[in-house]
Amino acid sequence: MGQLVTLKLKSRWNNVFVHILLWGVIFILPYFFMDSERVFTWRPFLRSIPEMLGFMLVFYLNYFFLIDKFLYRGKTKSFIIYNVLLILGVAFMMHYGRELLEQLMPHLRPRWRGKHNPFFPLLFIVRNSTSLFLVMGLSVALKMTVRWFEVDNERKELAKAKSEAELQNLKNQINPHFLLNTLNNIYALIEFNPPKAQQAVMDLSKMLRHLLYDNNQTYVPLRQEAEFMRNYIELMRIRLADNVKLTTHFSYSKTGNTLISPLIFISLIENAFKHGISGDKPSFIDISLKEHPEGKIEFTSNNSYFPKTEQDKSGSGIGLDLVRRRLELLYPDSYLWHTTIEGDIYSTVLVIDTKKQQDDTELLDRRR
Repeated sequence: MGQLVTLKLKSRWNNVFVHILLWGVIFILPYFFMDSERVFTWRPFLRSIPEMLGFMLVFYLNYFFLIDKFLYRGKTKSFIIYNVLLILGVAFMMHYGRELLEQLMPHLRPRWRGKHNPFFPLLFIVRNSTSLFLVMGLSVALKMTVRWFEVDNERKELAKAKSEAELQNLKNQINPHFLLNTLNNIYALIEFNPPKAQQAVMDLSKMLRHLLYDNNQTYVPLRQEAEFMRNYIELMRIRLADNVKLTTHFSYSKTGNTLISPLIFISLIENAFKHGISGDKPSFIDISLKEHPEGKIEFTSNNSYFPKTEQDKSGSGIGLDLVRRRLELLYPDSYLWHTTIEGDIYSTVLVIDTKKQQDDTELLDRRR
């Protein structure tokens, strides 16, 4: 809400600048079409005051009143009728206002007048009416443009707020999903190896600290998330049988400032353990996390593939769907994710361009 108020204040000051620039151009532009030997003098400027006041009257009556009251409410016919009456009235005022100004300030009268033309007032009024219609159109165009930018900014803010709310909801779903799987693992471990179960509970307590405190932020340091992944993998390693080979490769800066969304990789790791382990056949899981110098983070998981049957209720099946939705919310157009199944090997590769996402976010913030 505070950011939306800031945007409105910034937009208001931008509007003031546009109006000053607009009238500065309108007031000064006629002098560019004068004879090159002539320079600016106050006499023609003062004589043009009635026209300028008429232009401003039509412009701002439309800008602050008629457009909002009629045009935005779909009353186009009333808008046109009121503008016709307004423009004709202002055109008469402009003509007789100039005559009144010349009577009050005789030195402003032209030094030479042509033969009196009985149609002169009418021609003058028609000419000014045409100019006033153009000013009215300019008012509508500027008002519509400002309204479009305001609506677009509000739409972006609402979309951002909605995305943040949905993201928080997704994270709230991930935590129970993650805890459910982990508790199931510990429960199975208690039956055949209580000492390992105790160690698993200790490891779980470390991960709970990350879940409860660290991942409340949209982004966390990569090194912190990588340590959480290590703890989780080691927790899962405890319950592995001898027929399973588990290898990990982590390569990232221990002092870097690269940020990543928390728990973005954990469902991929869970999936590897869920489908990559057999109770009686040789199995393997190979997990790799690499930070590239240009800001890309590459996660790779290869495992033997033992797909579960419909009767298998060991997982809720929502993990990978949540990952995809979070990626769309947090890294739009900044990630590549593909999976392959070749024979009995399942592979998944997720590459996130954190630098591109950061640049896009900063650019969007500057535009706002």
